[in-house]
Parts: sequence; C-alpha cells; structure tokens
Amino acid sequence: MSIKIIVLGAGLVGKPIALDLATDSNFEVAVADISSGRLNEINNNRIKVTKADLQNKKELLEILKPFDFVINAVPGFMGFACLKNCIEAKKDIVDIAFYPEDVFEFSNLARENNVRVICDIGVAPGMSNLLTGYAASKLDKVETVDIYVGGLPKIRTKPWEYKAVFSPSDVIEEYTRPARIVRNGKIVTVEPLTEIELLEFEKIGSLEAFNSDGLRSLLFTIKADNMSEKTLRYPGYAEKIQLLSDNGFFSSEKIEVEGQLVSPLELTSKLLFDQWKLGEKEEDITVMRIIVEGIASGKRTRYSFNLYDEYCNESGIHSMARTTGYTASTALRLLAENKYNQVGISVGEMMGKDESVVNFMLAGLKERGIIYESKIEYPNND
Repeated sequence: MSIKIIVLGAGLVGKPIALDLATDSNFEVAVADISSGRLNEINNNRIKVTKADLQNKKELLEILKPFDFVINAVPGFMGFACLKNCIEAKKDIVDIAFYPEDVFEFSNLARENNVRVICDIGVAPGMSNLLTGYAASKLDKVETVDIYVGGLPKIRTKPWEYKAVFSPSDVIEEYTRPARIVRNGKIVTVEPLTEIELLEFEKIGSLEAFNSDGLRSLLFTIKADNMSEKTLRYPGYAEKIQLLSDNGFFSSEKIEVEGQLVSPLELTSKLLFDQWKLGEKEEDITVMRIIVEGIASGKRTRYSFNLYDEYCNESGIHSMARTTGYTASTALRLLAENKYNQVGISVGEMMGKDESVVNFMLAGLKERGIIYESKIEYPNND
C-alpha cells in the first residue's frame, strides 16, 4: 500500500522535495500551492498538483484528508498558522517553514493529536541542530558551540559578491535583527554584523563570518558555556552592509521625498532585488562548519563537521534548495520508515541524541550528493 505525502508549497525548496520523494515507488506525492505558474513548473507525471489557498483553513483541511504525511514548505509569514492546522488535522509533519514564532507552543497540541512533528529541519536550522545535538550528547560538559553557515554565488560579481535565494527584505532582516548568543552560560544579545572573523575553507579560500540570530531552539535546548551562529560571506561584505545600515537605508520609518512618503527599507529592497537575485541557472554554493568542544570522560574533545555543496547542473537545482529540501525529504523517510517515533514537537538537536537517526540522515543526504565530513580531535590533552 502506497504512502501518501503532500508538500505544501511549490517554491524553490518545495519543488525539489516533491521531485525527490517522487523517485520512491512506495510514495504517492502531491503538491499544493496558490500559484498555477509554480505548479506548472513541476511537470512530473508522478506528482499530483493542486491549486489551493493554503491560508484558508477549511480548504487546507479538506485537501489534507487523504494524506498520511505533510511537508510544510510554505513561506514563513504563513508557516506557523499552517503548521497548527496540519497538527489539528492529525497528520505527521516535516516542517521547514521559517517563521519567528515559538514552535514549542504547539507541544501539547501535537501530543493531544498524537502526531510526530519534526520542525526546522533544513540545513541551518536543521542539520546544524542535529549535528550539534549529536556532538553535545557525546560530551559530559559542552564548553563551546560555533556554527558558521552561508549560501553564496559561485561566481563573485562586484560590488556585492552575493546572491540570495530569498527576497532581499528577508535577507536584510538577518542583518538588522539583534543576534542572540550564549556567553558564560547566559543568553545575551549582540549587534548583527559584528565580531567579524576570517576563516579558511577548502575550494573557496577566505570567508568572513559575522554575528547573526540563527541559534533559534539551540539557545534553550543545549547547555553550553558559549554558543554562537555566524553568517558566512565573501570578505568585505559586512562592511558594505554596515554602511547601508548606519545611514538609514534599512529603516522602515517612512520619510518624505518630494511630497511622497517613502520607506527606505522598501526602496533598498527594491533596488537590491535584481542585484541580489540568484538566476535560474546561476551556480551557488552552500558552506557550513560546526565545531562543538567540551569534556568527555575527563578528556578535552572537539567534534567538527564541514559541508561544501554546489549547484547541480544535472538537475538544475540550486545548492541551498538541495541542502534544505533533501534534508526535509530524508526526515520524511525517517518518519515513513518509523525510525523516529517521538510524538509531539521535535527539533534537530533532540533527534541528534539518537546515533541511528543521525546515521540515517547523513546516509540519505550522501545518496543525494550532499556530504558532511566529520572529525573528532582531542586538543591540549597531556
């Protein structure tokens, strides 16, 4: 008997998820979206497409009825409400909709409806959480967690040397929201774009890393002395963005220009849209480094994980969509094969405590050409 899966959202990440799941003969796959244009792009006879307003609860609940599993890949602004409706429909869910709300608000709701919900399971958040949780579970004391991650164009083009798979306003939000990190065991807030480091990476060379607010659930689930997530860009980028920020280009407060009220943020976003937009076949790369260090059995121990991934010429799928989408589709297989049976809300670091789950996720991604290299070291031990 086939397992029935519906992907909500046919965008940059939803489409590759559906295409990947459709390669499995045990799955019947459908995609729902409000955009006929996005649905038409799927063009795969193994995938059923449905045009629907996913913000309409009644319509959504009707669509979900025949399905065993749901992948929530809608835009962030509607993701939280959509997730709640899926839980109330009593469906097991993989959720990659990136929203600011606290998903643990639905813990009781998910348990009451006896559903398994895996949230924030992309590349970062997602694999960054899973691998951090795995390393932390191997240590008696976690001293430092450092996560560095970025999506970049493979070809550097002046002046920005940056292209986004997201809208400029979403990217700018990353540069303006205060960054929450852990210092000396306490959650503190620091300015974004600060504490710049230069790091070396194989195949790329030097990248700069700066503070951003990316730890999310790790702030509350991992007990560490110090913990941060930094965004990776080509060197010199943060200085350019800081110049814009310091001079009001990201302000949402409207100003008068020749009798018209104009939002600097909206204007900046519009100007940057074409400059930052990643072209359909423009090659991108995804880079991540995770370092977790502490004490295990009295010995200083360091776990490190590295990811380097590129745009796939064969499939035409961008690296950021691959690394995010295939993590979600692998997590769906984890649920479908009953290899993770925790009822309620789960995030990556909770799953990372189970080594068999970690191995399943890494193996599934490796099959799709996404390879995480890992290393264990014992620094400064006598």
